[in-house]
Amino acid sequence: MKLIIAYIKPERLNDVKQALYEAEVFNMSVTNIVGSGRQRGFSETYRGVEQEVNLLKKVRVEIGLNDEFVEAAKAAIIKGARTGEIGDGVMFVLPMEEAIRIRTGESGSPAIG
Repeated sequence: MKLIIAYIKPERLNDVKQALYEAEVFNMSVTNIVGSGRQRGFSETYRGVEQEVNLLKKVRVEIGLNDEFVEAAKAAIIKGARTGEIGDGVMFVLPMEEAIRIRTGESGSPAIG
């Protein structure tokens, strides 16, 4: 079992979801966040005052998967999120020690589905 955490551009979320659905990956959690990466933000002028915007809007997608779906999910996230420009995001794949379905008490791979 693995946990995939991906940070992507908010405008790419629908494309990522569609690519994941095509890969038959339906379980995910999505959170709106702010953060900074290599792009380090940007400067803008608002009412004549220069402002440094360091934290940019991003979306965090978390997916718990059985091992046979990991490669398809990684490819789907890359397919949906990639624009070829700086700030496309980053993805982490972590081992997941245990999963428990609260409703039924199932644990391990059956809990993920």
